[in-house]
Amino acid sequence: MLLSHIFFPPQLFQFRWAQLISLFSEILFGLSFRNFRKHLRMVGSRRVKAQTFAERRERSFSRSWSDPTPIKADSFHDSRESHDLQDSCGTLDGDFDLNWEAEKELEAMACDGEDFIPPKIMLISSKVPKAEYVPTIIRRDDPSIIPILYDHEHATFDDILEEIEKKLNIYRKGCKIWKMLIFCQGGPGHLYLLKNKVATFAKVEKEEDMILFWKRLSRLMSKVNPEPNIIHIMGCYVLGNPNGEKLFQNLKNLMNPYRVAFESPLELSAQGKQMIETYFDFRLYRLWKTRQHSKLLDYDDIL
Repeated sequence: MLLSHIFFPPQLFQFRWAQLISLFSEILFGLSFRNFRKHLRMVGSRRVKAQTFAERRERSFSRSWSDPTPIKADSFHDSRESHDLQDSCGTLDGDFDLNWEAEKELEAMACDGEDFIPPKIMLISSKVPKAEYVPTIIRRDDPSIIPILYDHEHATFDDILEEIEKKLNIYRKGCKIWKMLIFCQGGPGHLYLLKNKVATFAKVEKEEDMILFWKRLSRLMSKVNPEPNIIHIMGCYVLGNPNGEKLFQNLKNLMNPYRVAFESPLELSAQGKQMIETYFDFRLYRLWKTRQHSKLLDYDDIL
């Protein structure tokens, strides 16, 4: 027997080309995915510790947009003070109208130009299966789509809002949202936005941090859009029962006076297909969808 056969058995050289190619593809896939994850920034994922509700509330109320208006406890018992309060409210309404028009004019100036395309914010929860691949299947012919992937476990409402503001300023300083996609888990009548934060028609009326989130989000919506700004919901069918309609109505009330319409069509409907095509390459989306719950996902196919 040849010495070479002892150290290098012939079986080592009997791999089929298909096996070699398969092995090589797996190596490339692993490198590509690792490189992709390395450059993917997930909002809230680097938080050292999750903030308590009290800390989040204190942080939120430190902002000018959420400062409560001081009202004396006995003001309603004195007619003079009551009259002064009404005058003060009238002044505040007048100031609000002036601020609204000033902000609207600034936004119009920022959006001026034939090359301007209104931004579309895509908010993606990490709780969605295979969420890390979603930014790779958006429409490549539409530069106005801005994907934001956030950590469902550790991100806060403030983290999300600050990231949206930052991305809008990078896109075009002073511009606002015309269309928005919230891609998260949920079900009939509820949205699972963050860990232990489920939006229902009742909770958006009484949970302070959730109320402030939607109010502050409304300030990022466009004032110059001649049509109502649209917030699409994907990943769940909120309108599966009457509580979904109540939830959307309460959210619209919270975001008033900004005109916002909420839509959550079934993906298999004509409206659902139109919604998908607004943000995604439809072919890549269908491919991602068919492999969303599979343990094996061919990253090269997605790209």
